[in-house]
Amino acid sequence: MVRARAPWWLLVLLVFSGCRCGDDPGLGGANASFRPQGTVVDFGRVLEGTQVRRSLTLVATGRAGVQVAAVTQSPFFVVVSQIVVPGSGTGTVDILFSAGSTPVEGELVLTAGRTTATVKLTGVGVRPLPCLPQGECRESRFDLDSGQCLESPQADGASCIPGSRCQENGRCQAGVCVGQPRSCNDDNPCTLDTCSPTQGCVTASVACPVPRDPCKVGVCDRNAGCKEVDAKDFIPCGSVSCKEAQVCLRGACRSVTPPDGFVCAPATPCQGEGTCSAGECMRPDAGDLEPLFTAELGGEPVAEDGGPVLLVDDGTVYASVCGGDAGCRLAAYTETGLLRFESPYEDGGARTLLAASDAGVVVLAPEALEAYAPRGAGELRWRTSLALADAPLDGGIPEGMPGTGAGRVALTVEGDVLTYVTWSAEAPDAGEDAGAVAEPLRSRLVLLSADAGVPLALGPEEDGGGPARLAVDDARGAYLYTPWDGRIAFTSWASADADAGSALPPGPGVTALADGGLASLGLAPLDAGVPGGAPSLALASGRLLVGARAFVDTDGGVPVTLDWDGGTRTLSPFAEPVLVTPAGAVGHGFALACDRTDGTACPPGEQRTVMRSFSFDDGHALYEVDVLPSPLLPGTLHEAALMELGTVSVLADAELPDGQRQAWLEWIRAGDKVGMCALPGRVRVAGATFAGEVMHVVLQRDGAWLLESYAVGQRAETRGWPQRHASPSGTRRAAP
Repeated sequence: MVRARAPWWLLVLLVFSGCRCGDDPGLGGANASFRPQGTVVDFGRVLEGTQVRRSLTLVATGRAGVQVAAVTQSPFFVVVSQIVVPGSGTGTVDILFSAGSTPVEGELVLTAGRTTATVKLTGVGVRPLPCLPQGECRESRFDLDSGQCLESPQADGASCIPGSRCQENGRCQAGVCVGQPRSCNDDNPCTLDTCSPTQGCVTASVACPVPRDPCKVGVCDRNAGCKEVDAKDFIPCGSVSCKEAQVCLRGACRSVTPPDGFVCAPATPCQGEGTCSAGECMRPDAGDLEPLFTAELGGEPVAEDGGPVLLVDDGTVYASVCGGDAGCRLAAYTETGLLRFESPYEDGGARTLLAASDAGVVVLAPEALEAYAPRGAGELRWRTSLALADAPLDGGIPEGMPGTGAGRVALTVEGDVLTYVTWSAEAPDAGEDAGAVAEPLRSRLVLLSADAGVPLALGPEEDGGGPARLAVDDARGAYLYTPWDGRIAFTSWASADADAGSALPPGPGVTALADGGLASLGLAPLDAGVPGGAPSLALASGRLLVGARAFVDTDGGVPVTLDWDGGTRTLSPFAEPVLVTPAGAVGHGFALACDRTDGTACPPGEQRTVMRSFSFDDGHALYEVDVLPSPLLPGTLHEAALMELGTVSVLADAELPDGQRQAWLEWIRAGDKVGMCALPGRVRVAGATFAGEVMHVVLQRDGAWLLESYAVGQRAETRGWPQRHASPSGTRRAAP
């Protein structure tokens, strides 16, 4: 049999047609696979809460196209989960990173057929810092690269809030907020309209002069200004008893025989009013005062001799306290007795209170003044050395130990601190003789800024020094009394170069230095002088009560000497408290009285404390009253304050036969003691202040130091010189 042989080309065709070398039967000889172009995708630093997109290239490894599935997990996400990569070409997978606040890692899984690849994903979530600009016309942003806040000035013309409330409609100019002057004039002649940089427009009623006639009152009429009108009928105009009462009738003081039921004594917080019955003034029995609140201090109060134990400002009561587990600290309470904060002093040492405002609580530290925030946690705002080494006016620094204290520190209406500093040869408690009196070397008046305690102006160095007193008139400036030479001097800080770091408007008392540094604070003596007076100064309506000895007009003139002649007794005036009525017509002073006039020492049992009231016109005594609670027991005057309607409130105590003490709150009007209430228990009083219709007092009862508040029944006067430090905040300012 003959076999036919196939052609050679047919054999070749059969061999190749039976071979399956690729994944795609339609593309014989093609390879369908891929690879990622990179093993890591790093998103870098990304702000928290934002998303960043990155792309990863996929490369086909054959001529056949391939479809790749992409999968990952939060906080990473793929935009499209199926990516088509063309043959011999590339495709792109887009990944999102949603940043948190920590570094994270993840994995991107890529799959096509039997091929799987993984890519590492990394990113760092960054929480931005709270970037707050340091002032108006500044903007602050968080820089991601450096991790810091970057500040830059705002564009000119941007709206802003001026730092002073006496400006409005602020606009940024060269990084500074510039506003237009704010007008506070309400076109009412019966109001005093001023502007405080910290409070804005401040309006107070005009205090019309108090008429000499007790049956006339001064009122302000919008059209006619101050004028006198008749007082209300039956207002007491002199002594009042149930036999005879001097009362006002149709504008004249008349003596009448009071009928039964006539109110012969006003009500007090512990006793009802007295009424006449058969010619006698009958009053219900008095009880003890009940405290509105009692709060335990947790330590002993600290105060300079004659300085405030308590300060009250803007609804907060401040005390400096040492002892207990907290050491020495500034304690702040609400006026209802709730503790706001306790701010420990940095070195644990004691501090004494000086004054308080919304700019800070000023305290005296060793050789320094400090200011603590009146709100929040009461943190230290600034500390300024009394040596003033960084800011001498003439380049020289006085030798000796610098010091100041109560009565020598006052606050302006803006909260700037005016202080009279004396450098002494040695500290009062230094050396072997702890009782030695330091020799004063020289003194200087200094004005410090409210916000940072930096010197704004310095007075000239003066030889000598010692106890002195400051009193501030918001409308004009300040008065300084130096008893050792009898000088009364006036200074105004109302002038300084705007480039000298002070926002003070032009005026006569301050001149800017040529180099643009600190201003010079001048002292202009008044024509009047009161040599030999006590360290005492009070101010009201352009009148000064100086040294507890004389009235002086703030423009100078001949002093009007107070009549302290006791006649058959010896009167030794106290330096403080001294009080001056809002119109400056009447001054109240206190003195130690003794019946002996032969020059022999007066035993403590024979000493009495009296209040004497004086007329500004000629200094003669109007009234005198014993202020001690008991006519038989010795006692101590602790505080006195002017109340509205001409009443003087007095806190005094009596030493009981067993050696313990009891305190009374008393009311004196027109030379008569019209009421008194006992504080409960046996107490030791450290100090008190009157604010609004309450008296705040620090006392010790049963071995514990307490802060207590009592209703007074009348409102404390806010004008004139209402108490020892002029106001509950100790600012030594006379309110208009």
